[in-house]
Amino acid sequence: MRNDLLILYFPECESSARRVADAAGVDCACVTLHRFPDGESLVRVPDRLPSRVVVYRSMDRPNDKLVELMLCAAACRDHGAVELSLAAPYLCYMRQDIAFRSGEAVSQRVVGRWLGTLFDRVITVDPHLHRVDELQQALPGVTAIALSASTEVARFLGGLGERLLLVGPDQESAQWVEPIAEKTGMPWVVATKRRSGDREVRVDLPAGLDCRETRVVLVDDVVSTGHTLAAAARGVVAGGASQVSCVITHPVFCGGALELLREAGVAEVWSTDSIEHESNVVSLATPIGGAL
Repeated sequence: MRNDLLILYFPECESSARRVADAAGVDCACVTLHRFPDGESLVRVPDRLPSRVVVYRSMDRPNDKLVELMLCAAACRDHGAVELSLAAPYLCYMRQDIAFRSGEAVSQRVVGRWLGTLFDRVITVDPHLHRVDELQQALPGVTAIALSASTEVARFLGGLGERLLLVGPDQESAQWVEPIAEKTGMPWVVATKRRSGDREVRVDLPAGLDCRETRVVLVDDVVSTGHTLAAAARGVVAGGASQVSCVITHPVFCGGALELLREAGVAEVWSTDSIEHESNVVSLATPIGGAL
């Protein structure tokens, strides 16, 4: 074990953080977190810290977590951390990269710059970027490292021992579907999505796609409400697919997302452990541990 680097994790992500620590060959410790009845948080870190510290926390449901992250970063600096990194397998507030209407805050810019004041380095996996090409653009002033889950997901799908048709539910999903298809040698296509609201989505599969008697796996980076994947699932079921599953990097799953997917015909939901969830089957410990 190296003693010049410590991973500090928050309580809700203990299992995944310990796997990362084992992969990196470093020690880890839990941040003590207390929430007062009025909603304020108390954060406590170990009294003595090495010069290099990595704070590990996935940033789903982020608003309380962002404040606690700020408190943790300050405490780390006060107790010996000189080089401070954030390992956030899921990184929040990345989708809003422009103002769509007058007066809107561009949250990616605001949160990205703020994280740059707290940390020297930010490591994440498959960031949900739209009009921004590279994570570094979203996180000015900090060393930004974007990892991919494709190798680990491809290893899992390849281990199923079947030839699958990989389907991305929209144009943006091509960046995740294509490398997985290349690593597994499986065929792939990408659908077209038209969104008219947070829960109003239409997905059109490529013309002439033949799903009959085919096991289909829908591939995407993040699922929150589940409406996009559900629309894609209904399309391939209507096309005669023998079975439909989905594999995703970030299982945010708001509200009844899982139930919605199952009602749409999805038999199995698989995810990475970027956010700890019952659907986790793919560990990100190797790529994150390697980056550390």
